[in-house]
Amino acid sequence: MAEQEQEKAGNAGQTQQQFATHRIYLKDLSFESPMSPKVFSSEWKPAMNVDLNTRSSLIDGDDYEVVLTITVTAKVEDETVFLIEVQQAGVFLVKGVAGDDRRRLLSTVCPNMLFPYAREAIDSVATRGTFPAPMLAPVNFDALFQQALQRAREQAQSPAEGSATGDATTH
Repeated sequence: MAEQEQEKAGNAGQTQQQFATHRIYLKDLSFESPMSPKVFSSEWKPAMNVDLNTRSSLIDGDDYEVVLTITVTAKVEDETVFLIEVQQAGVFLVKGVAGDDRRRLLSTVCPNMLFPYAREAIDSVATRGTFPAPMLAPVNFDALFQQALQRAREQAQSPAEGSATGDATTH
């Protein structure tokens, strides 16, 4: 009994950490195929470019919206075959997590949860345009977050060279 009272007294000053997913939803979806139908008669050997971007914003209280934007561009000989952009979003409860820990959670854990939904939307839209599904490889959001931190540190040391962006590009 005395141990329970001591534990309650010790935890009284601490806020309980909570993380929960309230909702995952498709915020925006765009598909363009500017070379159709000409592209269907040529050999399919596209160069694919994948751009990733994440952003988070406080909605209310402890609820945050995280948006993962993925843009896939397929080109054949400098001509855009298709362009797909997906904004996959989620509303997440992040309570009792402050500063860098909250930033890391919103920049890594949440996008990891959103990525499979975005990948499925991209594959579905590509196949509806009668193109092969891009089948995006898994993304290491932890590594991207570390790279962004490193770039921010380097730019803080030499501010004359420009400002940091939150974009991450893979090829």
